[in-house]
Amino acid sequence: MSPQDLTNAIISGVNAGGEQFLEGTLAAVLPIFWLAILGLHLGRPYILDMIDRFTLRLGADLLWLIYAALRDLLIVSGVVMSFMFFFPDVITTDALPLTGGLAAAALFGVLLVKLMGDPDNDLRDFRLTTILLGIGALLYFIPYVFGVQFNSVATGPLAGVSKFLVTNTNPGWAVNLAYVSVVLLAIMGAIATYYTLKTGGRAEAPDATTAE
Repeated sequence: MSPQDLTNAIISGVNAGGEQFLEGTLAAVLPIFWLAILGLHLGRPYILDMIDRFTLRLGADLLWLIYAALRDLLIVSGVVMSFMFFFPDVITTDALPLTGGLAAAALFGVLLVKLMGDPDNDLRDFRLTTILLGIGALLYFIPYVFGVQFNSVATGPLAGVSKFLVTNTNPGWAVNLAYVSVVLLAIMGAIATYYTLKTGGRAEAPDATTAE
């Protein structure tokens, strides 16, 4: 082996190891993001109660601004960090939750509802975002806990179930679910693009006759 071949092999190994380390870290951090998102979303009544206790309007506005910005920023970050579930080469190489891509699609659905509706003031939109967050959390936590984390200690029939829930030990299902997630994301992205181009990103004002 020539020095150049040895150098290329070392560089390739370092790059591959760094990539797997990054993807594994993202998969481990995502549960924290999911818990934080769920906590902030379900903690909305507590925030509203705290706002009512403020005697200074500026303090109440700042608290709500920080709460809403942190909550939505975590949702956007969760979607961005979940993009690794849409690449077949990644999910067939790393041990990732099998339905992580579907969880990311549910999280993107929350962003779509926030774009087209107002979950903070509309009860129907709030319930819809709550359902989407609940479904997305289940789709991520079930395969992560009972698959990725349980895989090394599972025995007997449970070992087969655990391997089924991990992407690199169930590549057939993993790739198919990745394609389904990409299609769902593309459909919702097209809807969001159409809505933004049509309304400029602002909610359409109701007609005067309808209001009357």
